[in-house]
Amino acid sequence: MEKFDLTVIGTGPGGYIAAIRAAQLGMNVAVIERDRPGGVCLNWGCIPSKSILKCAEVYQYFKHSQEYGIEHTGLKYDFSKVIDKSRGASDTLTKGVEFLFKKNKITLIRGTGKLIAANKVGITQEKGQIEVESSKILIATGSVPVTLPGLEIDGKLIMTSDEAIFHREVPSSVVVIGGGYIGAEFAYVYNSFGSKVTIVEMLDHLIPGADEDVSRELEKSFKKDGMDVLTATRFKEVKKKKKGVDVILEKLSDKSEITVSAAMVLVAVGRRPIANDAPTSLSYYKKSADIGLSDLRIELNERGFVKTDESYMTTCSGVYAIGDVAGPPLLAHKASEEGVAAVEMMAGLKSKVHYDNIPGCVYCQPEVSMLGMTEKQVKDLGYNYSVGKFPFKAAGKAVGTGETDGFVKIIADKTNGEILGAHIIGHGATELIAEIAVGRTLETTPLEIAITSHAHPTLSEAVMEAALGALGRARNI
Repeated sequence: MEKFDLTVIGTGPGGYIAAIRAAQLGMNVAVIERDRPGGVCLNWGCIPSKSILKCAEVYQYFKHSQEYGIEHTGLKYDFSKVIDKSRGASDTLTKGVEFLFKKNKITLIRGTGKLIAANKVGITQEKGQIEVESSKILIATGSVPVTLPGLEIDGKLIMTSDEAIFHREVPSSVVVIGGGYIGAEFAYVYNSFGSKVTIVEMLDHLIPGADEDVSRELEKSFKKDGMDVLTATRFKEVKKKKKGVDVILEKLSDKSEITVSAAMVLVAVGRRPIANDAPTSLSYYKKSADIGLSDLRIELNERGFVKTDESYMTTCSGVYAIGDVAGPPLLAHKASEEGVAAVEMMAGLKSKVHYDNIPGCVYCQPEVSMLGMTEKQVKDLGYNYSVGKFPFKAAGKAVGTGETDGFVKIIADKTNGEILGAHIIGHGATELIAEIAVGRTLETTPLEIAITSHAHPTLSEAVMEAALGALGRARNI
């Protein structure tokens, strides 16, 4: 039986980054992966979806090319090639992760891992089962899409993001149940390629957790692009037909019913951890859902996430958990940060994840990014605060490139200048948020952003102008 200092179950952004950091700290590390290295992010989520989103954006540019003085005829697309491109991106990065394992002398064990004891993992492989002994074990098994009663996934008429990411046809019409990150991104893709899109969200705004100004701006943009957005509306029932479905919805305001006919339903109502009973439509998840938590009496919270302490140790000494399986926010970069912090603390180092400074990003167009508190949260907590808000339509680079939708919003504490929150909607929003994240790490104030020279013309000037606005010194609006 092989022995390791650390064995990581799962090689997504949490697991593989944790393994690399552990190896850098001198640990003898093994990683267990049932499929391809990279987890959901590299194989079924972040990376392939961003490739598809880019293709949708390019197609949109071509559809509006006359605005740029460029004319063409016979515009068409091959969605199968769009999917091929996304799979190519995944292949490149998964191979890259395998290379990093070799470079860092990390042992990759193919198979399905299950906890046997606090220092032992069993791995089911095609030709039988093996076991490894490990001083410490890190669970990084990730999450799967959830669905709703009455929305059984069939991979044809009703799908989650897991099935849609491989689907090689654009439906003529689609109802997207859920207006969060995943729902908004797929809605943008399908609408860009010609689908009639209806988004259904139970809350009164899109992107739960986003600043209300941002949510309203995104809804306005989606409606301008021809989507139907039904907020404060819940799913009741779906009726399958020979071709397509009828989706029965209920308006929460007056309990009235709406029926929307479509060729397909995309269920995007959230994700849940891969634990002992995590259901999913994908067969390999069903086979590997039981990772042995109950056998070691590892406790879950009321939402099914693994309970951990400040060092990411579970209720079983020597067994740790990070990433989606350990709780929200279910973000790849949060998982990576937790992986680093967990192994550094295992090695006796001081380490901490600053959860209040983890950006959230949505990659539809216009893009959305958020950091810290919303204005409503700041107001409810009783802060004496100021808001700086700068529209991209007043930014030279945005006007020059024709990307004028959206704005940058910075919320600051009037007492000490702390940046309490930042919210961006517009082209490049997911890149621009990094400046403010670094600033918050360095305890930067709006004044320090405002007096920092930003190249002209750039979209980043909008961040500077929003900072000036929070100081009451706006110059270009």
